[in-house]
Amino acid sequence: MLSNQSLTGGKHLTGALKGRFSVNGARVFAASSRPAARSISTARRTRVVPMQARVGGSVLHCSGARSYATESSVPRRPHFDKILIANRGEIACRVIRTARKLGIKTVAVYSDVDKNSLHVKMADEAYNIGPAPSAESYLRMDKIIEVCRQSGAQNATFAKRLAEEGIVFIGPPESAIISMGSKSESKNIMSSAGVPVVPGYHGDRQELDYLFEESQKIGFPVLIKAIHGGGGKGMKTVIEPTREAFEEGLLSAKRESLKSFGNDTVLVEKYIQHPRHVEVQVFADTHGNVVSLWERDCSVQRRNQKIIEEAPAPGLSPELRADLSEKAIATARAVKYVGAGTVEFIFDNDTQRFYFMEMNTRLQVEHPVTEMITGLDLVEWQLEVAAGNVMPLKQSAIPLVGHAFEARIYAENPRNNFLPDSGNLLYLSTPTPTHIFAPTFSRTDDGGSSLAIEPSIDSSLQPSLRIEQGFEQGAQIGVFYDPMIAKIVVHGRDRTEALRMLRKALDDYHVVGVSTNVEFLRTLAGNSAFIDAQVETGFIPKHFDELLPPLQQPKPEILAQAALFVALRDVEGLQSKSQAPTPWSTLASRRFGGDRYRRTITLQTDDADSTTITHEFSSIPAQLLDSTTLSSQIGGQFERLTIVSQPPPPTLPASQSHNSMERLHLFSDGHKVSLVLPSPKWLQSLGSDVLNAHKGGLRAPMPSLVVEVRVKPGDRVEKGQAVVVLESMKTETVLRADTSGVVKSVGCKNGDMVEEGRELVDIESDAEVASDK
Repeated sequence: MLSNQSLTGGKHLTGALKGRFSVNGARVFAASSRPAARSISTARRTRVVPMQARVGGSVLHCSGARSYATESSVPRRPHFDKILIANRGEIACRVIRTARKLGIKTVAVYSDVDKNSLHVKMADEAYNIGPAPSAESYLRMDKIIEVCRQSGAQNATFAKRLAEEGIVFIGPPESAIISMGSKSESKNIMSSAGVPVVPGYHGDRQELDYLFEESQKIGFPVLIKAIHGGGGKGMKTVIEPTREAFEEGLLSAKRESLKSFGNDTVLVEKYIQHPRHVEVQVFADTHGNVVSLWERDCSVQRRNQKIIEEAPAPGLSPELRADLSEKAIATARAVKYVGAGTVEFIFDNDTQRFYFMEMNTRLQVEHPVTEMITGLDLVEWQLEVAAGNVMPLKQSAIPLVGHAFEARIYAENPRNNFLPDSGNLLYLSTPTPTHIFAPTFSRTDDGGSSLAIEPSIDSSLQPSLRIEQGFEQGAQIGVFYDPMIAKIVVHGRDRTEALRMLRKALDDYHVVGVSTNVEFLRTLAGNSAFIDAQVETGFIPKHFDELLPPLQQPKPEILAQAALFVALRDVEGLQSKSQAPTPWSTLASRRFGGDRYRRTITLQTDDADSTTITHEFSSIPAQLLDSTTLSSQIGGQFERLTIVSQPPPPTLPASQSHNSMERLHLFSDGHKVSLVLPSPKWLQSLGSDVLNAHKGGLRAPMPSLVVEVRVKPGDRVEKGQAVVVLESMKTETVLRADTSGVVKSVGCKNGDMVEEGRELVDIESDAEVASDK
């Protein structure tokens, strides 16, 4: 954040920028033109509804009240008038919602491809800061500071302060960002502070023989990690205690680290074979206060990245919770931390011991589960601390109520190694949220331990659901950024109720246009081992066959409902086109004299080995309630089914390829079934003529970024010659000429985003030229 207020512990921006920043964490810049300070009134009228549960030496209450840590002695500074949010997607939308609640104006920044994004629409003002790549837009601090000035997130006093004192970065001190940004330095600091760390070598020597010798002292298996790594990059596990296996893992980790972070320095640690990922949310202010907002379990991961989180961590005793919180607070104090931070621990399931892993110096993606069990708005806390105020609550007043889950919905294909997908959100339907922010609780201390507590269970507490959405229907999921679409956040009286809420919410979350992990998450939430809280970081590989079973052929009832949808849709289409009702339009399928109306509808799956199945149903009551809802009764079972039609790309001629055909997506009982509706023979014939006329036409095989166009009209090309280079999800694809000839036209340029099926280059083949003569 930037501010015109003088804050204790503030660092100049030029210094703070030496630290590590991530586009995944919210960065906010702000200014205020209000009076410098005002006192908090100590007289508050509150209505407290006592809860019946008495847990861990504390009585919990539902209340809208807030008891500030030292509100009688520290004057409260006002909130900022305007903040600039230097981020995108759901986290930017999340910050805007809190700012609106507090009456703070917001300024959004956006790259070229984000001009129609949800966070741009929600903000009071929005400014373009450059091309799509983050390094040229969202991570360009000079551009963001310039927008600060343009947008008026400053005043005359602010301008004077810029000249006199420089811009102040509000957040963790520079030293904390740098120290926690290095895995090796952070572990050395934690060891000195009495925080347990995983046994390992965190020094500077990087020779192969020396590191192998250290690994032998540690004991195999070992984990090689990039010291500036993140997101699973630069991380390799070595199981076999041989020099050859260690060398292979070391070189691979160094290559990956150098490519991703520009630094190939690694550390070596003991590899814990059955670990859990448990992290503690801490908060600190500029007045020396540090609190724990309890822990989260983020063990279930794919590709070393979290996809489902919960709070509190299941199975922890009050004593272990207190120990974790104490060590997390010690971590924050050791680096004089300010603001929101997450202290991450590896928890050994076999020994029940935990070890410091790293500290993330930002408000993380999974912060809503902490909000749900504490009843707090952590973005509001960020703004309070950034303004120089004391934290809103003392440790003894921080609640721990019920249980919460967060599921991250990604545009990715779990059956293709969770590789990201991109494209248009053709259809998006979500369950109805019960809350925008967390339900509010409070805790009254009665002299018991403030850290060794258990979650409160209140019989009057109602289950709640939040949807943290970053995109709307019709939005484009691009190739430049993290493919997270939204987060589903649920809260219940206990873990069982919260998990039931999560399953129902995932059942009702429907997406068409890109592949998603929704059904995978639903299967995971219903897995017996997950229900029993047998979580560990290797959960997905361990239960892979259960979580991703072989695809089954659609049930006959599903095929019948798809066919009914097509038939009824076509009848309604005929009726809507008729200017005046006639028997031919209103009685389209009715026959007299005992004759029957018959129509055969062919449906296919993407399974190349599928066989033809014929199943007959008769006398099925059915109707279309709207364009995507079919009501039917088959075999005595009444069902309302969501069915969404996905037309083929308009630029792709009809053919026998499934990519050129209409798809039907049916959502039923938590499952999504996709069927292909083959194009009519006459349309395929026309499409064949078009394809034959453009044999040299090269089309985009998927939504992509045009990296390089290597030809221009009139150029001579040979078969196999590279013509266009595309990039999708950080993977390059080279399109090559499939015939020798001359380039007739080029339909793209460097930097273009192109949809699947778009013709990029048309080549007139030598054979075509010869036939025309």
